[in-house]
Amino acid sequence: QVQLVESGGGLVQAGGSLRLSCTASGLTFSGYGMGWFRQSPGKEREFVAAISSNGAGTDYSDSVKGRFTISRDTAKNTIYLQMNSLKSEDTAVYYCSAARFAGAARFTSQYDYWGQGTQVTVSS
Repeated sequence: QVQLVESGGGLVQAGGSLRLSCTASGLTFSGYGMGWFRQSPGKEREFVAAISSNGAGTDYSDSVKGRFTISRDTAKNTIYLQMNSLKSEDTAVYYCSAARFAGAARFTSQYDYWGQGTQVTVSS
């Protein structure tokens, strides 16, 4: 079965950096668009970043554009989210997702598989 396993979350001070990883198994990785979403307590899950199946296309939410970078390594079946200049409002559980869609999708309904999430806490 399909599994998405996130790692790299933790506690960091405001202004610092973290890199999240998500390794996929049970699917043909090169055929899936991939994304990162996040959810804070009491809020809906929100789009953070997405990357197309061939890695050529990316999309970011306005709140993270210029600070976060999404990338993928097909050889390792892994995507990454490099997060720089972190702010307290970036605190959330971050989820990896996979879509049977070649583009960089930004809506939760476009994704077919989800990881369990990894907590990111930014202290001010």
